Parts: sequence; structure tokens; C-alpha cells
Amino acid sequence: MFDVLIVGGGPVGACLGALLAREAQRRLAVALLEPHASPPLPVDAPLEPRVVALSRASERVLSRAGAWERIYGSRVQPYERMRIWHENVAPESDGVLVFDAADAGEPNLGYIAENRLVQSALLEAFSAAGGHIERASLVALEIGTAGVEVRTAGRTFSARLVVGADGARSAVRQAAGLTARISPYGQTAIVASVATGRPHGATAWQRFMRDGTLAFLPLADGTSSIVWSADDAVAATLVALDGEAFATELDRASALALGKARLVSERTSFPLSRLAAPRYVAQRIALIGDAAHVVHPLAGQGVNLGLLDAAALAQEVMAAVTRGEDPGSLRVLRSYERWRKSEVAAMSVAIDAFDRWLAHGSGPLAKLARRGLPWVNRSQELRRFFIGRALGTSGELPRMAR
Repeated sequence: MFDVLIVGGGPVGACLGALLAREAQRRLAVALLEPHASPPLPVDAPLEPRVVALSRASERVLSRAGAWERIYGSRVQPYERMRIWHENVAPESDGVLVFDAADAGEPNLGYIAENRLVQSALLEAFSAAGGHIERASLVALEIGTAGVEVRTAGRTFSARLVVGADGARSAVRQAAGLTARISPYGQTAIVASVATGRPHGATAWQRFMRDGTLAFLPLADGTSSIVWSADDAVAATLVALDGEAFATELDRASALALGKARLVSERTSFPLSRLAAPRYVAQRIALIGDAAHVVHPLAGQGVNLGLLDAAALAQEVMAAVTRGEDPGSLRVLRSYERWRKSEVAAMSVAIDAFDRWLAHGSGPLAKLARRGLPWVNRSQELRRFFIGRALGTSGELPRMAR
């Protein structure tokens, strides 16, 4: 029997596995089900457009997981500034909200890294710490009083605690009878890598428009990854364009903040929905990451929230083991649920407010929100507050994120 079996080997699931395996120092038997783990990226491979923005808190969690030393290098781009503006103002005007790491005495505001690089580093760290990876998919599970029986196509496992880290369509969540409220945003995210006429300057750029949000995330080779969250009808038109016509629309939407853009990768797109599980836990079951919550990508907080889930659950599990308690007991898991649900809810409300009032709002409240950007710019205290949120260093942090 395993003490903990994690279903899903993406960055969040692999992080939980690595944290538990390292912190327990082989006192816990930890396994991970992941049928499609990507091989490590070759050092000289082109940068992939699917990236994550890692906060300072995530950097600390990844360090504790033994993965940061495997991630940080020539493929990772620190970013030192953020420039945020509404389409009503020019990208170089005083109406642009600027966050600078120097204002908080920090070397940077975070890092842009390829999703696949983060995942492979965490899987390597998990294996190095003695974790077991089973390349299989969940078929069914049966929750008993003493443990959970987990069936795959070829084998059956048992565990005291099963963790669903298997994404928004979580098979663990469904098999455990846990529900999720899903609310479509009516938007589609378009992701690609682009070369720009001007250097990105280690800066993340974001423009709010009436029909969506456009972000340029700086990459280590001088290109940028774009995340264009557009209303569904607009996105359908954009996806149907050829590369040259798409670049022309991208120039219009960015107001040439970085000069003319040119596609250097294929475009991918996916619909955006908000997901919130009313309950993160059941007897011997816990959900983390997208299995428990999905937020709008405009703030780049999805993976960061998931990594904090992993650190919080690891902390609660290790505390239970130290006390001689069953890590799958509902008392232990509810402590994790209360902690993370409140933190995620606060972030989700803030992100949805940005999307509602800055990207799609109209009327007095929307106008007030747009006018608030330069107000924040003029207040050092407000800027520091928002920088703290971006760094992930505020709120009730797990010990491994401090």
C-alpha cells in the first residue's frame, strides 16, 4: 500500500510528489500516475510558446521540491517590470500602470519558463527523492475505511490518500463524487511565440481591450509568448487568419507597444472557463490545482495557485505523519481545504473583477476602474501592495513558500 498516490503528473501533481518524497525522507511511500509525461527538453531545442509565469513564492516551493536548480538556466527569463494599460491610453503614456521590481527591492518580479521544462524538472526531482512513477491512467477508484483502491488498465493499487492533480476534467473528482461549478467566460485564449520589432526589455506587457486582454510575456531568446484572451467570436476570426494577417491584427491590438510582430511558432487556442469545486476533499481524497479551481489566465496565477496548493497539502500531510495520524483522515484534509479555499477565492474574485471591469466593463464602475490605473501608479504603497500579490509573498503562505 502507498501512503499517498497522486493522479496527474503535471507541474502541480509532480510538485506535491517531490515535496512529500523529499520532506518525508522515505518515511512515506509516494506514487504518481501519469501516462503522458513528456521527455526532458533538449538544451538546444527551440523555446516552446506554452509557458508559465512563476512567482517568488513558487520559486521557493520549487527549490524545496529540488526542482529549481533543474529549471533555472538559459531557457528561463526573469522579468523585472510589468506594464499594464487600457486601450483608451497610449502604451507609453502616463496612464500606463508600471510595476518595477526595484520599487520593492527585489531583483525581479518572477520568471517565465516553459511548462514542459517545469514539469520534467519536477518529475526528475520526484524520482531522485525515491518516488515511484506509474505510466498509467486512472480507470476507477473505490474508497474504503482503511484506504482507496485505485484501478488502472493493467494494475490495482491501494493508498491511504489519493490526490487528484489531473486537471479541470479530473477523473478523481468525478470518481469521488465531488462536484465543480463551471462558468464559461465566453472567451478563447490564443497562444503563440512572436518576434517583435523592439526588445521586450525583461518586461511583461498587458493591454485591456473591450473584447479581451492581450499579454506579451518575455522569453529567454528575445522573443515573446503572447496570450490573447479574446471574446469567442473575435477569437474564431483571429484563428482563421493566416500568419501574416494574424500578425497585422496583433499589431493593431498591441498598439505597436513592442513594434511590429511576426509569428515564430504555431498558434494554439482553447476556451476559457472558471471552475470552482465547492469541496476540495472527501474521505481519503484531496484535489489540488485545476482539479479544484481554474481562474482566468490574465494574471498568470493558475500554476502559482496550484503550487501553493501542493505546498499546503504537503505541509498538512507531513504534520499529520509527525503526529502519528492517518494522512488520509478527513480531519487532516479539511484543514487543507479551509486554508486553500479562502486564499483561492480571494484571488479568483480579484482576477474576475479585472476581467469584468477593465476588459469588458462599461458604465461608471468600468470608467472608475480604468481611471484607477494611474492612481495606483502615483501611490508607492499601492504599487508595493500589488507587487507583493504578483510575487505571491502576501496571504497565508505555506512554510515551504516563505
